[in-house]
Amino acid sequence: MTEVVLSADFALIIVAATAIALLARQFGQPTIVAYILTGVVLGPVALDVVTIEGLVEVMAELGLGFLLFLLGLKMRFDDIREILRPITNIAVGQTILQTALAFAVAWALGFATVEIIVIALATVFGATPIIVKLLTDKNEITSLPGKIDVGVLIVQDIYLVVVLALFSADRLDDPVQVATTLGVIFVMMGFIGLFSLASSRYLLPRLFRRIADQKEVFLVVAIAWVFLFIAIAEAFELSVEVGAFLAGISLAQLPYSKELEDRITPITDFFILVFFASIGLQIESLASLLAYWQEAVVASVVLMIGNFWIMFYLIDREGFSVETSFLGSINMVQVSEFSLVVGALALQQELIGPDILGYLTLMALLTMTASTYVITYNHEIYERVHPWFERFQSDEKIDRELREYDDHAVAIGYDEITEQALPLLQERYGQVVVVDRKTEHVAELREEGQYDYLFGDVRHTEIRKAAGLKNAKFVLSSTVERDVNAALLAEAPDDAVVFVEADRIVDAYTLYEQGAAYVIMDTYLAGEKLSDYIERYFTDREAFEEAIAADIETIMRRGRRRDGPTSPRFDLQADPRRWGGDDD
Repeated sequence: MTEVVLSADFALIIVAATAIALLARQFGQPTIVAYILTGVVLGPVALDVVTIEGLVEVMAELGLGFLLFLLGLKMRFDDIREILRPITNIAVGQTILQTALAFAVAWALGFATVEIIVIALATVFGATPIIVKLLTDKNEITSLPGKIDVGVLIVQDIYLVVVLALFSADRLDDPVQVATTLGVIFVMMGFIGLFSLASSRYLLPRLFRRIADQKEVFLVVAIAWVFLFIAIAEAFELSVEVGAFLAGISLAQLPYSKELEDRITPITDFFILVFFASIGLQIESLASLLAYWQEAVVASVVLMIGNFWIMFYLIDREGFSVETSFLGSINMVQVSEFSLVVGALALQQELIGPDILGYLTLMALLTMTASTYVITYNHEIYERVHPWFERFQSDEKIDRELREYDDHAVAIGYDEITEQALPLLQERYGQVVVVDRKTEHVAELREEGQYDYLFGDVRHTEIRKAAGLKNAKFVLSSTVERDVNAALLAEAPDDAVVFVEADRIVDAYTLYEQGAAYVIMDTYLAGEKLSDYIERYFTDREAFEEAIAADIETIMRRGRRRDGPTSPRFDLQADPRRWGGDDD
């Protein structure tokens, strides 16, 4: 009977979260807000029909682990390498100043000492999932303000893991015990971190090169890698979150990470839903949620304004332009959902009561809701306040040039068709990005080193965004899948030239109607060429010999390059003209 009740609780959470998420989307709100509200509605605050125990508790713990794994998976160091020094300065300063501000606000509002420490540590983080999602949707994640924000969030995430590990310790009321715990955390994280980086350089590339083409195995191995790191972390008496986070970092440095992120996100979202709902379930009553509602409103306003000016000062101090400083700051004003993660752990440690968790929950809901609209309309806000902010501009403040795809060429698939076109596209557009989902093709592109490449399925949104499809000037697709080509035509700019491939006349007709500049039909073209060659063979043998000479040379050249020394399947010196019969 107990198992039935637990299953019913779990089903209620999923159904309610789906309904509330659909409603939240109508108001442009992120699903995380909907998930927290699901717990509030189903828990003691409102209906009191679900409790956090058994299956829900296990799923929630896994949800926190997967949330940290996804954060680690987004930590691609190449994304911020160009501006690493200023980002480090900004992130360190932001962490110190915003922690001090949160401490001062909590102290001014009259909270107890331990509560102040928990609140200060909990409210310093930016809402990584919300910021990354909104900036990605607006195609601003690779802009300079977007890269600054992502870089700061990466440093914050490292700080978050340390805080989570600290709150997972047995005692926090003894300064010596706290110092000892922090020392152990840093040493153990160092060991696991070194193993993580070594794996990402020596072990994982070989492993994933062998399995990346097998979708099911690819996913299972990635999940197994997460649980391996979780087991290692627990063996060192660290939290589940530390292991999951470091597992994500090690996988993030692989060329297959974006494809993996797209494949694993639906699974992890399922667990993350339960985790955020469980936070709402831990609030004991409506009275707990609203016990400090006035303080939550005041703190939300003060922290949003204060966080903006702290970030603006730090970015501006690094010599970036006023617009970059403004946009990078206004995107980071909210109190993160991770304040609830820290709050939930502090509640388990009995460092705070349910009322403080309710205060953190209310503050997170208020600031995340407001910041969603702020980020969505960040450019419009800047246009309105730009005249006042001009006083901070000077000639010395010049934004750094970032390596960004723009007015480039994108090739979908690396085969005989695209390979011959790539040198021309490189010469014409300067930058070429090749997207392919075969590991041997990616390995060949990496070895040649002439073109940028992405491993993955172009059906996935993250892959198309990483290739800069919306900014491309030329798109060449060698796939005959009509839905894929239709998606490319829909997403490419109106002024882009798009060449696609089809194997049926009806598909070619549809693609032309959707805006394709040219539809390649290799069977049709091959048929025409074959007919022409046969006619020449019978009417003018000399002309036939001249016409096919270039084709034969190409075949032999490609054969020498691609046929490995260990598996010669045919004689490269043979004349292809003698493979068939001769009517002479």
